[in-house]
Amino acid sequence: MAGLVSPDEAVGAIVGDDARHRVEGLPGESGPVGLTLALGRLRSLGIAGWRVALPAPGHPLGLSGPPEFNARALEAEEAAVGYGAGFGLVPEVTEVGPAGDPHVEVVWHCLPVREAPPADVPSLGEAERELAEALREATVVLTRLNVAASGPVAEAALDAYRARAHAGGEVLAPGYPPRAARVLELARRVVLLVSLAYENGHGGAVSAAEMAARGEALRPVERVARRALVAAFNAYVEERERGRPCPPPADRPRRVAAVSR
Repeated sequence: MAGLVSPDEAVGAIVGDDARHRVEGLPGESGPVGLTLALGRLRSLGIAGWRVALPAPGHPLGLSGPPEFNARALEAEEAAVGYGAGFGLVPEVTEVGPAGDPHVEVVWHCLPVREAPPADVPSLGEAERELAEALREATVVLTRLNVAASGPVAEAALDAYRARAHAGGEVLAPGYPPRAARVLELARRVVLLVSLAYENGHGGAVSAAEMAARGEALRPVERVARRALVAAFNAYVEERERGRPCPPPADRPRRVAAVSR
């Protein structure tokens, strides 16, 4: 949408290893169309970028309305909200194919959105500070309760994450400020650590009170990490909206992060 990569590059990065992506409900079309046509049409309608929304029950993170779009986005737990025109995309992900060889197909539902500031999205600076503070507070509680992520499963997951992180390539599409990539990487690490802490059982938290304390420690960190993810993905649009020039791309992206599942 910013004109920094070709439509074919963008579509290839969005689809990745999925079988097919289609867009339904596009203005002027009676049925689903291919992603290349859809992105071109949306750009001609005024879309100049995308914001990401990652809503959860009780937390409409990144949404701006109307209620129909918010409800669909909440059900999917994710959406892309257009900047420059009142359209948004909500993905419907389906796994198809024979057992043992499944593949993913995605239908993006194009719906009207309200052109208004998205809900509860911090600035990059706020997101970075919140992540650091939440990690400090949660680490104290989790260490006391002996429920920090550890053990073979956690170590394997962390090793896999480190391998991906060192594989090279851009973590965001061209045009993003460097701070956005830094916040995104930190937020992804926090999300991984929180999921490991949940998945690795109760550790030493054997009483109901201690288990509740663990949940109370993790929920704010999880919420802060989700807010930071959205802040990072939305940074390009936010910079444009403030009238600040975005830095030129240093290299081609491995993925287009602003419209992704």
